[in-house]
Amino acid sequence: MEGYRLPVDKERKLLVKSEDTTNSDYGKAPNMRPVREYIEKGFINLDKPAGPTSHEVVAWVKRILKIGKAGHSGTLDPQVTGVLPILLNKGTKLIQALLNTGKEYIVLMRLHGEVSESKLRETISLFKGRIYQRPPVRSSVKRVLRTRNIYYIDLLEVSGRDALLIVGCEAGTYARKLVYDIGEILGCGAHMQELRRTRSGPHKEDETLKTLHDVLDAYKFYEEEGDEKTIKNVIQPMENAIPHIPKIIVRDSAVDAICHGAALAAPGVLKIESDIQPKDTVAFFTLKGEVIALGRALVTSKQILEMHHGLVALTDSVLMETGTYPPSWKP
Repeated sequence: MEGYRLPVDKERKLLVKSEDTTNSDYGKAPNMRPVREYIEKGFINLDKPAGPTSHEVVAWVKRILKIGKAGHSGTLDPQVTGVLPILLNKGTKLIQALLNTGKEYIVLMRLHGEVSESKLRETISLFKGRIYQRPPVRSSVKRVLRTRNIYYIDLLEVSGRDALLIVGCEAGTYARKLVYDIGEILGCGAHMQELRRTRSGPHKEDETLKTLHDVLDAYKFYEEEGDEKTIKNVIQPMENAIPHIPKIIVRDSAVDAICHGAALAAPGVLKIESDIQPKDTVAFFTLKGEVIALGRALVTSKQILEMHHGLVALTDSVLMETGTYPPSWKP
């Protein structure tokens, strides 16, 4: 929703270190991939329905698309609906980059007694910032006290004993326990009636959000009628899964070395996003917009701009196949 920001909403500028061209004979822009490759390196911003587990939803997606591998970034309980990012086949290597991003929920809270709106707002505001939580009894993790960040929490609407909240929080926050604790502070008690996730990191309830029916219909249209447009509207390139990861755009000549796990040296850098700090996760991209690998920055954006030699980032997880670009290095 407008006006509410998670940590991943940090704005970055693209800084130019050097200019170069890309050879059209090698690689291809992500949106130009054929459908089978779209699926092989795909991402779906899925609207999870109430009822099935997140694991069951992923299993259905695999069955529909006839693929062997898929994964989601952040479990939703069976009765919870909303944004469930799913990565397909080779795209699953990006799941780790999505797991610890913030989440946003719309929560329907049922109060167990009469409370004035002013007192309700005042009490809710106490939960903004760092809070302590012990996972509920029905959780799948060890019930130890831990801290979580509530980036924002606001009362959207009140009707009798029903209160509609918006909550932006750190991954691993239990909305059910949050509502219970609000009820305890109010003194009347409260429980969670309904819950919907409206954001998972950079992924929102917008035109990219698709249902399981959308996925099924799109694949059927492609399989039976050769309709590529619909399925490319439902499945996105895996690059779209990580808009929050700061980018380093490299020369064609550096791509194959990175695919073999080599670190990125300063001469291979063309453009970088601002505010990169040492140890930050970064994504290496080609000039065509293809993600090559994820890595870890060794220096800041400013230092990268000024460096003429030396290593600027290490390669952690390679996503592009070796040989996609010609080697211009000696092993």
